[in-house]
Amino acid sequence: QTKGTSSFGKRRNKTHTLCRRCGSKAYHLQKSTCGKCGYPAKRKRKYNWSAKA
Repeated sequence: QTKGTSSFGKRRNKTHTLCRRCGSKAYHLQKSTCGKCGYPAKRKRKYNWSAKA
């Protein structure tokens, strides 16, 4: 039931670390993929969210 202040004290292991390709702190250690650039995928992750589909 508690997902607020009291639970934040239990967070202690790193989910993301620095990415080798884009340098952003978005490389997910367990998934071993970057949330920003999509590394290790060959194509760079890129979306144009402002454009209507």
